[in-house]
Amino acid sequence: MIASIQGPVLSAGAGWVVVGVGGLGLRVEVPSGRAGANVPGDQLSLHTSLVVREDSLTLFGFATADELEVFGQLLAVSGVGPRSALGVLSELTPSEIAAAVFAEDEKPFKRVSGIGPKTAKLIAVSLAGKLRPEAFAAPTEAPVAVDSDQLAADAVRAGLMGLGWGESDAERAVDDARAAGAPADQAGLLRAALALLQAPRARTGSAAR
Repeated sequence: MIASIQGPVLSAGAGWVVVGVGGLGLRVEVPSGRAGANVPGDQLSLHTSLVVREDSLTLFGFATADELEVFGQLLAVSGVGPRSALGVLSELTPSEIAAAVFAEDEKPFKRVSGIGPKTAKLIAVSLAGKLRPEAFAAPTEAPVAVDSDQLAADAVRAGLMGLGWGESDAERAVDDARAAGAPADQAGLLRAALALLQAPRARTGSAAR
């Protein structure tokens, strides 16, 4: 296992660099724009993961240990290969990925080229509980703030959709319930949102009788 490499950049392109190590030039696949130094002659240090296939050995490199860890977690998701995982890390930072997973929000992953809606949802659900936002905050940045009220609202919205309500209806009911002063906890907000959604039906039923 090649855990890391360090040496001068011999050449570089979109999503790859060749690093000189002991007289050899090793090609390393890297997240676009996240490899650090990529000018020939610059020194580059990367955390690496060697992916072995029947017909190839491919080295993937990352500027930080956090990126390497998230890469490994992404590979554990069904349907996500190393190229797709690399694409996610090209589009999102580890802290952004952790925040999206913590909220079970698939929307950020849908922006990644090659990641479809089903795979985006699978990433958000499969990694829930495995990536904590506060664990991936860079030393120079503040920890990712977790809005518990918003998380509860997102969970209620998803629950309403699971009960058969359309996305726009569920979102409107949650927003209206919050605006009306509904409890911030998930159970209280769900009851309030359901009451708003069912009120038109109740009125219709009364009129019919």
